[in-house]
Amino acid sequence: MLGLRQKLFLGFGGLLIILAAIGAQSILHLTRLGGSIDIILKENYRSVIACQQMKEALERIDSGLLFTLLGENDQGHELILKNEDAFEKSLQVELSTITLPGEGEKARALRDFYGLYKAGLNEVMEPTRPAAMRRTAYFTDLLPLFGKIKLAADQILKMNQQNMSEANDRARRRAGMARRQMIILLLVEALISVVFILVAGRWILRPIQKLIRSAEEIRRGNLDLVVTSGSRDEIGRLSEAFNDMAASLREFRRSDQARLIRIQRATQQAFDSLPEAVAVLDLEGKVEVATEPAKKVFGLKPGSFIRELRADWMARLFDEALKTGRAVLPQDDHRLVQQFVTGEERYYRPEAVPILDNERQPTGVILVFQDVTQVRQQNEIKRGVIRTVSHQLRTPLTSVRMAIHLLLEEKVGPLTEEQAGLLVAAREDSDRLYGILNNLLDISRIESGRAQMDFQAVSPCALVEEAVDLYRRTAKDQGVTFGVAVADDLPEVWADTTRVSHVFGNLLSNALKYTPPGGSITLSAVADEELVHFSVADTGRGIPAQYLHRIFEQFFRIPDQAKETGAGLGLAIVKEIAEAHGGTVGVESREGQGATFTFTLRRADRIQGKEAGA
Repeated sequence: MLGLRQKLFLGFGGLLIILAAIGAQSILHLTRLGGSIDIILKENYRSVIACQQMKEALERIDSGLLFTLLGENDQGHELILKNEDAFEKSLQVELSTITLPGEGEKARALRDFYGLYKAGLNEVMEPTRPAAMRRTAYFTDLLPLFGKIKLAADQILKMNQQNMSEANDRARRRAGMARRQMIILLLVEALISVVFILVAGRWILRPIQKLIRSAEEIRRGNLDLVVTSGSRDEIGRLSEAFNDMAASLREFRRSDQARLIRIQRATQQAFDSLPEAVAVLDLEGKVEVATEPAKKVFGLKPGSFIRELRADWMARLFDEALKTGRAVLPQDDHRLVQQFVTGEERYYRPEAVPILDNERQPTGVILVFQDVTQVRQQNEIKRGVIRTVSHQLRTPLTSVRMAIHLLLEEKVGPLTEEQAGLLVAAREDSDRLYGILNNLLDISRIESGRAQMDFQAVSPCALVEEAVDLYRRTAKDQGVTFGVAVADDLPEVWADTTRVSHVFGNLLSNALKYTPPGGSITLSAVADEELVHFSVADTGRGIPAQYLHRIFEQFFRIPDQAKETGAGLGLAIVKEIAEAHGGTVGVESREGQGATFTFTLRRADRIQGKEAGA
């Protein structure tokens, strides 16, 4: 039985033979046509030209004789000598290109006639002879020879022209025959190609299409499929290998199903024991596994779809995790989710974590809802204590500051130098403590939402210029240069100018504190569709990487900078003010290479547009 290779060789070999035959026939016919053209051009064309030139030269020689007979000897001699040479050259060409039967005799007769004509020519041209004898010699001897030479040249010319016409007819006939043979060969090749295509479809394409359909069935999960093939060629062996593969897959499926069931049961038992609300979703948003709190509190039951739970924020969190390929936390009002569980108010912090394969492609998402109720309650208690203590301390601290002020002004008596030094130190510490209490009260008011915010549309350029003006002299005194990269056409932001000035003040004072002389501080702002991003970048000592995530915490101070810093509330206030404006804060830094603090404010046109739409 023929194999696939032999079948292909047989089909393409036949086509190759036809192509070779067409090529050979083309070469043969082109060669013959070329020969015919050579005959036309080489054998006859030179003879035709030579005869025409002889006739022209002979006529001019005759004209020269007439000039001499009329007494114009010089002009006649010149014309005769010039054309004698042309006639003899053409005669030699004709004698050297004799190719037709009878052409040689006529050419030699023409040569003999010319010899006689040339001998009589000298007699007629002799000036010493009487004119009457010269005219008699011309009309009785030369003129009849003139006619015979011209007649012989005409006969040779016509013979060659006739042969050229016959050669042209033969070339046309050969071209027509070649065209017919080519058409016949092309039709034969087309017929063989059609036959080969039909046979190839039966030998090759149908078995391959059957294998494709079988592969589709296996892809849909039909592993019980068996491919039948009646041939023993490569397609037949491929079908057998395909059946072996399907059998192996069936075995793997049985073993994998048993192992998968074990894993699912173990996973479900492990999930059931977890106190947190956790759910695993596939790429379509279908819940595969969920803990009891996830089922009861958020309705994430196995088999349900996240888009059917009427929680758009949860669907957005799921989509963002799939899109970015990293863990995602909400950045809007759903950073903490309030739920009531058995009548008790609980707070959860949601997070979406993508499940990535070996190629870093997402295969699903894990939704984790961390119960932060206790943390929130503790923060509320801490804020309440801080608020109460701050209020309680503020009044006596004011009295202490007033007393120190009066003593330093020596309203109650003179002070010694030592007493004045102690009171100055006490005044500085009381002022610092008073600033801490004010910051704590500000944080408390902002966190609780009791802080009065005067929002209005403000130009980012104006905000930055106002902040820079307050610190320009200080920067100049410290040898630090300011750079501003804020375009005048940036959209206005929706902000409380007093609070935002406090943000700039904290960031600029920190940048000046840690930027050495000769360094620089750059303020910049750019806009996107919803926000304007502000940044303050310095060339100072930078922040160690291990402390970046804590830099905005209350009372946090970098250990090796603790003596140089305040109470650790400035950046915490910055964070609270930015978030109260609906924005965010961030920091990027490498130790020894400076730091860049960023915060965002909402665009006024977007806020006003939403209010108009509402």
